[in-house]
Amino acid sequence: MLSQSLSDLSAKLRRPDGRPVEWLVADGYVDYPEAVAFMEARAAAIAAGEAPELIWLLEHPPLYTAGVSSRDDDLLDAGRFPVHRSGRGGQFTYHGPGQRVAYVMLDLNQRGKDVRAFVRGLEQWIIGALAEFNVPADVREGRVGVWVERKGPNDGGWTWSREDKIAAIGVKVRKWVSFHGISLNVEPDLDHFGGIVPCGIQEHGVTSLVDLGVPATMDEADEALKVSFRRVFGEVG
Repeated sequence: MLSQSLSDLSAKLRRPDGRPVEWLVADGYVDYPEAVAFMEARAAAIAAGEAPELIWLLEHPPLYTAGVSSRDDDLLDAGRFPVHRSGRGGQFTYHGPGQRVAYVMLDLNQRGKDVRAFVRGLEQWIIGALAEFNVPADVREGRVGVWVERKGPNDGGWTWSREDKIAAIGVKVRKWVSFHGISLNVEPDLDHFGGIVPCGIQEHGVTSLVDLGVPATMDEADEALKVSFRRVFGEVG
């Protein structure tokens, strides 16, 4: 049933002409204002038919971003890292070294013009990438992003269980072209999330591949993302 659902979603989100998406990996850390300026220009060029679609993989220096739904009370330590107001959807999030940010500039005119289906596609992209590391993950009703369930024994002999967030999603669509995107925690400093209430959710924590005991490198995470992207959205070049 799940594979059929993914197949139907992929059929809707793939370009009819099969044109591959450009896949670009940035060297070093990219400042947030520079990234936003690049995305704005590229999305406009895609909408005008002057540039191909793009997935841009990068890392940021430590910073917080505030989406259009952010609440000031969720910024717990305003002086810890730079805070950037963002036009993307969502609330506060952290970006920094060890976290793979993937900015997604796709032409939804060619991919069904359905924002809900597009967001579901982003979720399945991340879930599929995590499956490459045998990490089960899923989405949760009322909670943005991708989550993993963690279990283990405690000192009293009972088994504890909790759900932690491993990936965030925050996108913007203009003229049916998307920008901003996703972030996957590979090996960030999880303490850096302590300066905010991530995505406005206080009851749950955050985790990463390495925190889960998966010693993944950034290159390995990129390859898993590429494999899963092809399954959901189509070919990359």
